[in-house]
Amino acid sequence: MTAWVAASAERIAARAQPELEALVAVSSPSGDVEGAEACVQVCERLVPAAARTERVACSSPDHAPDLVARLTGTGERRLLLLGHLDTVVAHAEHRSIERDGERLIGSGTVDMKGGDVLALGVLRALEARRADFAEVALLLVCDEEWRTAPFGHVERFGGWDACLCFEAGERTADGGEGIVVRRKAAGTVRITAHGRAAHSGAAPDRGRNALLALAAAAQAVAARHDPAGPAHLTAVPTILESGAAFNVVPDTGVLYCDIRADDLTAVQSVVATVPEAIDGVTLEPKVIRLWPGMDSEAATAALLERSTAALGRPVVGVARGGASDASHFAGAIALTVDGLGPRGGLAHHPGEFVLVQALHSRAEVALAVVDAALA
Repeated sequence: MTAWVAASAERIAARAQPELEALVAVSSPSGDVEGAEACVQVCERLVPAAARTERVACSSPDHAPDLVARLTGTGERRLLLLGHLDTVVAHAEHRSIERDGERLIGSGTVDMKGGDVLALGVLRALEARRADFAEVALLLVCDEEWRTAPFGHVERFGGWDACLCFEAGERTADGGEGIVVRRKAAGTVRITAHGRAAHSGAAPDRGRNALLALAAAAQAVAARHDPAGPAHLTAVPTILESGAAFNVVPDTGVLYCDIRADDLTAVQSVVATVPEAIDGVTLEPKVIRLWPGMDSEAATAALLERSTAALGRPVVGVARGGASDASHFAGAIALTVDGLGPRGGLAHHPGEFVLVQALHSRAEVALAVVDAALA
């Protein structure tokens, strides 16, 4: 392991747990302005003294502005560090950090405030290497978990030399340090049903049951689920809302489905399987969120080799099904990698956690990748 990686990782790890505790102590469900602002205040206290911070418009209207922290140098390369501050956890279910053995359990620990803490630590480590880059920027957005608007930052950073995203890391089956070089495209489909209300006891057959039509539509979408197929397509109905009274045939409703595949064409093809009408109920499918896929496998091959040399243990490119903002940048920044955050588990679950040891080991990985990206 190179001396800079080893020494910088020690410094990051020494501060990581209290910094993560401070960030996780803030409940910041996606779209909550007050929570986002509180998270930004924590992060602004953790950036290096030489960094210049600014607030830029969030991609999603009515959200708090996103945070950008910039370090300028005298070199040539430009690196973007990427993370998000929002979680999927409502205020009522929020958990501050509790330690259970080697686990730090808390809302957003692994998705992705643990990664944010490592990204902030990397930015501080780079303060001493300003001759090696022209600019390093850390972008922390406030709307990653539930964004339906177009992503607004690609033009700002397009053409930079590397994008390094700090979503959760992992180990490979043979013990290598995994970083994400491939992600699926992702789409959220909303299907709205329009039927006819009727008394469910006196005249049920006069109604047109929106709930039953949406249930059939859900089955049609689920029938396309084929994760082992050529497009690795997953099609999962996730939310069904219909009906307002127990004795009325429901005349309206809405169904949401999460669809992921290797490319956007396969995602969009699922929409075509939804019938225009079922038993007199009209169905209106609409793609309300569409994120591109990411394939940086070829572009990052040399980077992984240099990272392995800097780290002193294997750094391996892996694929992951979940969506990430790294995918938006991959089309504009060829050298885009993800999964540089700490290892943990149970994202989007009450027991979400980060491994204490991983705050150190994955800081080493992130620093090795940064070192390789600057080479």
